[in-house]
Amino acid sequence: MLMDSKRTIAVRLHSQVAERVKRYCAERGIKQGFFIEKALLEKIERDELAEDLLDFKKHKPTEESAISFEDYLRMRQKHV
Repeated sequence: MLMDSKRTIAVRLHSQVAERVKRYCAERGIKQGFFIEKALLEKIERDELAEDLLDFKKHKPTEESAISFEDYLRMRQKHV
């Protein structure tokens, strides 16, 4: 993912959380913005993966009637 431009968002954090982030970043020599951006992206990716896994689980019963991707492409080519 390319992030050529930056944008500011305002959030309100509990003071203890803000202090932990500040201390964590200072101890590791990383910028708070970098840390928060990385943490947000990781959370989004985890949630999206969990949603995908639920979709797979939901569609598992129909798996036997599914066709392979290669067969699907061959069928599409016939109709073009």
